[in-house]
Amino acid sequence: MGDYDLHHHGDREVGPGLVDLAVNVRLPRPPAWLRAELASALDTLAAYPSAVEATAAVALRHGRSSSEVLVTAGAAEAFTLLASALRPRRAVVVHPQFTEPEAALRAAGHAVSRVILSEVDGFVLDPAAVPEDADLVFVGNPTNPTSVLHPASSLRVLARPGRLLVVDEAFLDAVPGEAESLAAGVPGVVVLRSLTKTWGLAGLRAGYVLAEPAVIERLRAVQVPWSVSTLAGVATVACCRPSAVEEAEKLAVAAETDREYLVSGLTAAGVSVLGEPRGPFVLVRIPQGADVRLRLREAGYAVRRGDTFPGLGPDHLRLAVRDREVTDAFLTALRRCV
Repeated sequence: MGDYDLHHHGDREVGPGLVDLAVNVRLPRPPAWLRAELASALDTLAAYPSAVEATAAVALRHGRSSSEVLVTAGAAEAFTLLASALRPRRAVVVHPQFTEPEAALRAAGHAVSRVILSEVDGFVLDPAAVPEDADLVFVGNPTNPTSVLHPASSLRVLARPGRLLVVDEAFLDAVPGEAESLAAGVPGVVVLRSLTKTWGLAGLRAGYVLAEPAVIERLRAVQVPWSVSTLAGVATVACCRPSAVEEAEKLAVAAETDREYLVSGLTAAGVSVLGEPRGPFVLVRIPQGADVRLRLREAGYAVRRGDTFPGLGPDHLRLAVRDREVTDAFLTALRRCV
């Protein structure tokens, strides 16, 4: 683990007075209707939390049974649960991607093999690159930080008897139509979802796991009692309602338009946008990127360094998608810093 700081995340980049392009949470605060629901639950906080209603809401949202759902304290808790509950002979993490899966596996004492996707190929997943004997495989979709959306067909190829495939879909609800999702259920596949990115809930920690009942039971057995707070449960129920799913789709369409605007501006500025971005963030490569990142910071902008992701280096930067006003100001600053 010593070659990369696997515990470095975008929140370390932000600071007072900086415009945040380092964290991939789309909204600056939860919407008013969600804040009202959370506020209405404050009088219930004396009681111990129950995830029964939240579990049922997730199951209904995805057309699955409650036995196939585990509500978690953010999607990140699921990585720790998987690392604690499972005893893989060969765990493989497909990189570049969110580093917590590998960090959790290593902390639990598991050896980890890396499959590094190529920038030359646009970070496209080649199922044949994953070792045949891998019995636990982690992949993000769309992948953080590359923003690449892998075809569901490629992921299904990776699923096979004797192997558990974990697909991190934390940003999938930011893709219009939730294209390429496996949330409806595929044998041998575990899907992780987050509610924090779309709904501005990073401080609340709300997410869930979708998997076959036997896997869910193994994860539940090692989950800390009452790890999902009352407010996280309320948020989960609220964000799984059809009206919220419809609103998330509208936000995804708006984010797609804002991302295309950002990519166009970066290209015009001579900045290399890597892969085919489909999430609410983009990965770029800029000569002397580490210095550019510091100059951007001096200009008032926080961006995510890329060299803590296996497979990337100091010239890689991840940029969160924001509205056009923020993007225009950022592009002006970037042209001065490059």
